[in-house]
Amino acid sequence: MSIYAIGDIQGCQPSLLKLLDKIRFDPQQDQLWFAGDLVNRGPGSLDTLRFVKDLGEQAVTVLGNHDLHLLAVAHGYATEHSEDTLTEILNAPDRDELLDWLRMQPLIHHDPAIGYTMIHAGLPPQWDHDQAISLCGEVESILRSTHYTEFLNNMYGNYPDQWQESLEGWDRLRYITNCLTRLRYCNKDGLLCLSAKGSPGSQPSGFKPWFEIKKRASRQHRIIFGHWSTLGFHDNQNIHSLDGGCLWGGSLGAIRLDKKKTKRVSIDCPEWRKAR
Repeated sequence: MSIYAIGDIQGCQPSLLKLLDKIRFDPQQDQLWFAGDLVNRGPGSLDTLRFVKDLGEQAVTVLGNHDLHLLAVAHGYATEHSEDTLTEILNAPDRDELLDWLRMQPLIHHDPAIGYTMIHAGLPPQWDHDQAISLCGEVESILRSTHYTEFLNNMYGNYPDQWQESLEGWDRLRYITNCLTRLRYCNKDGLLCLSAKGSPGSQPSGFKPWFEIKKRASRQHRIIFGHWSTLGFHDNQNIHSLDGGCLWGGSLGAIRLDKKKTKRVSIDCPEWRKAR
């Protein structure tokens, strides 16, 4: 069995199928890990969502910010942006089935057998691995409950922007969600800079990529993530980024996880080239 992790697809379904051909994916025995943002901005969000759902146990996916945005739009707690491509999902006959499946997906996935953890965006420096899993469970529990629409109604916002164990209620859940689905930069004290989206070096003074904070509590764990197209494919000790900017005409990449040495495979996606 092969295990491949794949970066942000964002509805670029033809590119996904091309990549799966290249890695010779066998749905009878191989497993795919998706680092979130299955949907939005690309032209095939509905096909992508159906495809990944239909893979059943052969697919693992974590929620990204665009996936949560779809849920919020579908339930009336956010409006579609001009560049969104969610209408086909919202009008689909299997819409409710797809949305219910999506909200059951985790924010973090850890496989102790191969020693990898997958998230969509980042972790603040204060959280160790076990704490991150526990805190993600708080958000996952309400998303999977009958109260999930209350969460969607209170999900948006940049504050609080620094972790405190004393955080409660929606502030606590919002902070956890922002880290796991939006984080790129923070400072050594864990202050988030959610407005910075460019490549390393473009961020405000005093902030670093979250994985470069020296005393980060999760630094001993192997973490794979997407979300950051301007970072691109990046390998730094225990860190592996997966978002090659397919949507922007970059690459869609996969990394094989079941071997001692990770192996990257990617395809170019010039057909999706857009202005940022």
